[in-house]
Amino acid sequence: MRSPKYLMLLATFTLLLPASGLARSKNDGTMTLMEPATIGSAELQPGTYKVEWNGSGPTVHVNIVQYKKTVAATTAELKTNDAAVSEDAVVLQPGPNNRSAKQIAEIDFGSLKEALVITSHEMKQ
Repeated sequence: MRSPKYLMLLATFTLLLPASGLARSKNDGTMTLMEPATIGSAELQPGTYKVEWNGSGPTVHVNIVQYKKTVAATTAELKTNDAAVSEDAVVLQPGPNNRSAKQIAEIDFGSLKEALVITSHEMKQ
């Protein structure tokens, strides 16, 4: 009598397993800034931000979100990180006209093995 219960449980598990692989339909990660940084004309203060992107590459649209509000948007090149990248990181470069805030050049997602190389520094809100 127990066989039908176990068979039904096994069948349910087998059907749900492929669906769990599709659960991550949204491409996102987090970045933490330790100092002020800019993307285009938007200056981001130190803190943690959610980074969402649409598309599979190589060029994707990126939204920077804090407290469920998009604070900046840009385009970036989606690339696969090499094996040396094992943690999240934000690569900064000097800003134009020697502004005090540095400019975000790349966002690495160590857990995802992906990176976003910022290609457009135009800010959209």
